[in-house]
Amino acid sequence: MPKTYDPTNIFARILRGEIPNKTVLETPHSLAFHDINPLAPVHVLVIPKGAYVDFDDFARNATDAEIVDFNRACAKVCEVTGCSPGEGYRAITNAGAHGMQEVPHYHLHILGGRVLGRMIARAD
Repeated sequence: MPKTYDPTNIFARILRGEIPNKTVLETPHSLAFHDINPLAPVHVLVIPKGAYVDFDDFARNATDAEIVDFNRACAKVCEVTGCSPGEGYRAITNAGAHGMQEVPHYHLHILGGRVLGRMIARAD
């Protein structure tokens, strides 16, 4: 089933300048900004400027330039926040209902600045 992008989602509104953000980095194809409800001392969201619902939509449909730009932007965010080189970080993306995705615009969370614990609980 094809995914439908909702142009009224909060990240689309941020990209249009309708909602302010605390920008960390902006590139031709990506925007990185501090999460408004941080779960770690470093909690930055990196989003593509294009209308992609989740990771597989982005990986399948984005241009090569968008993909390279996004990945380089993520690396730069890790650098400017002191996560890399440093004690490390976690990069997380959520997709769909089972992945607990809250905003239907592809985004990568970069978290660091403390020990983050286990990724998820075992299902045994």
